Amino acid sequence: MITRFSCGALRASDAGAAVELNGWVNRRRDHGGLIFVDLRDRDGVTQIVFDPTHVSFKDAEHLRNEDVLRITGTVRKRPAGTENSTLATGEIEVGIDSLEILNRSQVPPFQINVDADVDVDLRLEYRYLDLRRPRMQNNIILRHKIVKTMRDFFDERGFVEIETPMLIKSTPEGARDYLVPSRLYPGEFYALPQSPQLLKQICMIAGFGKYMQIARCMRDEDQRADRQPEFTQLDVEMSFTNQEDVIETMESCIRRVWKNVLGVDLAPFPRLTYDDAMNKYGIDKPDLRFGLELAQVNDIFAGTDFVVFKSVIDTEGAIVALRYPGGASLSRRDFDALTEEAKTAGARGMVWVALGADGVKSSAQKFINDDHVAKLRSATQSETGDAILLFADARAHALAVAGKMRNAVGERCGLRDPKQFSFCWVLDFPYLEVDDETGKAYPAHHPFTSPGEGQWQYLHTDPLKMRAQHYDMVLNGYELGSGSIRIHKPEEQRAIFEMLGMTPQQIQDQFGFFVKALEYGAPPHGGMALGIDRIVMLAAGENHLRDVIAFPKNQSARDVMMDAPSAVPEQLLRDLYLKSTAPPPPDQAAGR
Repeated sequence: MITRFSCGALRASDAGAAVELNGWVNRRRDHGGLIFVDLRDRDGVTQIVFDPTHVSFKDAEHLRNEDVLRITGTVRKRPAGTENSTLATGEIEVGIDSLEILNRSQVPPFQINVDADVDVDLRLEYRYLDLRRPRMQNNIILRHKIVKTMRDFFDERGFVEIETPMLIKSTPEGARDYLVPSRLYPGEFYALPQSPQLLKQICMIAGFGKYMQIARCMRDEDQRADRQPEFTQLDVEMSFTNQEDVIETMESCIRRVWKNVLGVDLAPFPRLTYDDAMNKYGIDKPDLRFGLELAQVNDIFAGTDFVVFKSVIDTEGAIVALRYPGGASLSRRDFDALTEEAKTAGARGMVWVALGADGVKSSAQKFINDDHVAKLRSATQSETGDAILLFADARAHALAVAGKMRNAVGERCGLRDPKQFSFCWVLDFPYLEVDDETGKAYPAHHPFTSPGEGQWQYLHTDPLKMRAQHYDMVLNGYELGSGSIRIHKPEEQRAIFEMLGMTPQQIQDQFGFFVKALEYGAPPHGGMALGIDRIVMLAAGENHLRDVIAFPKNQSARDVMMDAPSAVPEQLLRDLYLKSTAPPPPDQAAGR
């Protein structure tokens, strides 16, 4: 009797069994009259041996990588000394009985059986081949396990998964909507959801109490390594809850995921206030895998003649110091390059102090005396052999630049180990942020967030003082997700909209359906959303979201495999009452 196995399942205990295997040719090798074919599927690789006396030997001579085969054969132990300890199947091989070539393959545009660097657009154009690579298959399977663990966790806690629609009303949430024109209602549009925020709150008003969803979301934003135009999030909402309940639930979920999927026991997540995060790390998503806390050192330079520092102190800005471990060994050219990196991060300049064993050197040598150096050492906990980097500007800007450079120094010094997982919570966010260019205030999270206890008093007197019941989960310098306790009273929701400058008509046009729902007994509620793509990226030790998403877009937000977005027939545009005003592509403009 022949039994079908996957290519990663056979072991020495299966010796003598008659088996069937199906898969792709991973590699073919000719050795001393024998042909060895490594047959691969998603579970692993098994070595198949073709003897020259066998009828299939001639066919085996013409096999190429990625040909699709079905073989039958007999499992046997490999000869002593030929075992492969890097393979789970490395103690056995299969002697061929029959070979069926199910399909031939063209020569792939890149190697699939090795994890080599390949041009990103080439990988995405041939994504079906890229996804055959073991690294990519492992990442996608890891994603499946993480999502399944999340679903199981929330099911055990009595949550109901509710699917919310993909065609919704366009509402401002801080990013551009993807719009879908309506054929039945000329000139009107649906929007693809940036998140299910209002819909999950309506589920609370509807009385479901505990909602979750593995939700697909879309935002028309510029691309970067940790962002895609469409993404997946774990979306959660709870009624009759408070901030502590939500934090406990979400932290417990992630601890379960890390334990069950990665075999890692996580310690309780430390908590930082927003102010502490900004003062110590210059960023509201701090990387806690390493220390290097920032120090504000205005007092050290009180009375200085150095015009850069003096002007900052006089205007109540900040001089922020950052320790660079081992930085004293850098050359002046290295410091120049580091200064340019700081300028790219937004700095107007940078002062460095190198604490060399043979003496102190600085880019502001005549203004840095022994007393300054001693106090800087103490403030930054620096040692001989280190360097100290100084950034002077308006306080918020100096901290932000120093925070970016702290991450850069951590990377240069090898302190950002991808196998180390340092979670934290950041709490007590300002309710409002101010746009540097326009000076306009906008919600730090979204306008459905409830101000913290005692914060409503600032609504009409000094709204920039308001703090929000808003919390972020952070891992290794990435924001995994945000949550908040929501406003559940209609008069309070209207008050927030009005504080943001919305007229009654704008409130009605954009959010009238939601405020109306709040008028029918909305319970206190709150929730959170975590980015599954980022979670999987960090769990897998990858640096880019595209490596944990089956079919991502490239850096230009294009699907290069399907060639999307693309032009559509003119008739379809007419059916939707649309007309394109875009210039023709270059090849059409040239008459091609």
